[in-house]
Amino acid sequence: MNFDLTEDRQMLSDSLNRFLADKCPFEHRTKVAYEAPYHDPALWAGLSELGALYAFGTEEQGGFGGSGFDITVVFEAMGRALCPEPLLGAAMGARLLAAASADADDLMSGAVTYAVAVGELDAPYDLDGIACTATLAGEDYTLTGRKSAVYGGQAADRLLVAARLDGQIALFEVTAAEASVTGYGMIDGGGAAEVVLDATPGRLLLADARAALEDAQAAGIVALCAEAVGLMDVLHRMTVDYLGQRKQFGRTIGSFQALQHRAVDMLTEIEQARSITIKAAAELGGPDAGRYASMAKNLIGRAGRLVAEEAIQMHGGIAMTWEYPGAHYAKRIVMIDAQLGDTDYHLSRVMAA
Repeated sequence: MNFDLTEDRQMLSDSLNRFLADKCPFEHRTKVAYEAPYHDPALWAGLSELGALYAFGTEEQGGFGGSGFDITVVFEAMGRALCPEPLLGAAMGARLLAAASADADDLMSGAVTYAVAVGELDAPYDLDGIACTATLAGEDYTLTGRKSAVYGGQAADRLLVAARLDGQIALFEVTAAEASVTGYGMIDGGGAAEVVLDATPGRLLLADARAALEDAQAAGIVALCAEAVGLMDVLHRMTVDYLGQRKQFGRTIGSFQALQHRAVDMLTEIEQARSITIKAAAELGGPDAGRYASMAKNLIGRAGRLVAEEAIQMHGGIAMTWEYPGAHYAKRIVMIDAQLGDTDYHLSRVMAA
């Protein structure tokens, strides 16, 4: 298998890395990621103008392709920059709109911000536990229920909501202004929202949306795994640089063999994480997409925690300070495990499969 990016994807990757390095330096990121609206609207507009969101759409939608590798290119760059922009909803939303044969121009242009509302308090990851219901009143549908931890929901214009309709899991589009949306900042930066629907109008997109939602969740997992790989790459580089600068007992601590071995162990974990992410991206859209997405998310959760903890320990006290970028990279790596299913949840899915 050829692991090199195509020319178009390499150009997108290079453009994104340059743009984010210029427009989203660490100091700016920490300023916008922890204050409402928990992202930078100007940065969102810049990413849209750059065409980053078109990577999530199929050619039929007018996008660049929407494959797993198109998603990983964008999110690995986002991870490297520790960028808090709510792209996860766009990546998942584009696939849901494609499944529903709905227009996605506003999503890909960035004119309308989407968030995907699936998880609930009693069913954070599992579609079978969805309790939100849809009711047909005349010719219109209304939705009732609560959606929890809707990533990017605090900044969304429209919500793609999973709800029960006649015993099936259906997909609806809801205007965020017509729902009760309570936004909040996440501990690692960026935002999410609690969404309460109380006879809220919704437009039916798919009456039987289970397969589409499973596909969108797999795409979201691939995106998060790619982001984690980008994060881990940068954190490992920070750690190696620090080992080469910090001196103890009259010599750089990087000259001690025990720390060299630990740094190599970190790199080994990162390369394993990269490999499983590539496999999950390759399988996206296929019959085994969910299985490989769960395998990737489980490994990423375990590898990410090890890399984060090792980086903090080898840095020492500076890694626990707000001012040092490594602390924020480590925090984001660990918290990715909580999104779209944690390590234990995806282990149980792989075992069941």
